[in-house]
Amino acid sequence: MLTRLLAAAVGLAVVLPTLIYGGMHGAAVLVLVVMLIGIDEFVRMSTPGDRQRGWLALGPPSAAFYAAAIYAEPLTAVMIGMMGALWVTGVVLFRPGPVEGEGAAPISAIDQAARLMFGGVYVAALVSTIPLIRGFEHGMSWIFLLLTVTWAGDTGAYFAGRAFGKTKLYEKISPKKTREGAAGGLLAAIIGAVIVRQLGIPDLGIVTCILLAAVLDVAGVIGDLAESMIKRSFGVKDSGTIMPGHGGILDRIDSLLFSGPVLYVFLTLTA
Repeated sequence: MLTRLLAAAVGLAVVLPTLIYGGMHGAAVLVLVVMLIGIDEFVRMSTPGDRQRGWLALGPPSAAFYAAAIYAEPLTAVMIGMMGALWVTGVVLFRPGPVEGEGAAPISAIDQAARLMFGGVYVAALVSTIPLIRGFEHGMSWIFLLLTVTWAGDTGAYFAGRAFGKTKLYEKISPKKTREGAAGGLLAAIIGAVIVRQLGIPDLGIVTCILLAAVLDVAGVIGDLAESMIKRSFGVKDSGTIMPGHGGILDRIDSLLFSGPVLYVFLTLTA
């Protein structure tokens, strides 16, 4: 527990000042680092024995799409995404060994290509919404709301699950999660969102705030379950080991990968 708390404290000491004082550009650099680490973790999980080719296939198009999503027109980002799919296919097409897969590349070529394309969407595309949220009016307050809903939801679910948890939420994917824990997390997320709204987003209606917090919390729970599904499919316990006591980067941002895009769509539609 102490190791987890120290790792979280160090992380917050880096993340919060960058988000607060760095503006959208600081957030973009910070999230870029997170994205590249996440790409590495996904390649390690998804393409065992062929990490270098996986990085060659996924790294460059992910970085290009990320930059375009933040700084270019939407159509440019779409075109780079399409070219990225061609790039991944080409790199996998000329891999050594049989198409069926064996030896250094134990999975088939089409399986490897599909995994890497999914990784580009799952990591690069979804995480790119975080800097974009920072660029909105009251962007830092919206980031705080997103982080508060996510962390309060996780914490509330943990303690409510330990105290009252009896009914499994989705046992085949995450045996420890319970419906009672999910309900406690939802309540904590709403309370956290209302506090942030009072302090930094007074124009946000209270009913809208509650509904938004509920949707973001549900999206975060689905994101958590989705990452558990990915890890089970690849046969790993954690996505990585970069954060002592916490696992990998993807283990820490799995909820944000789903709740971030939902908040971005909300802000885009209501701006």
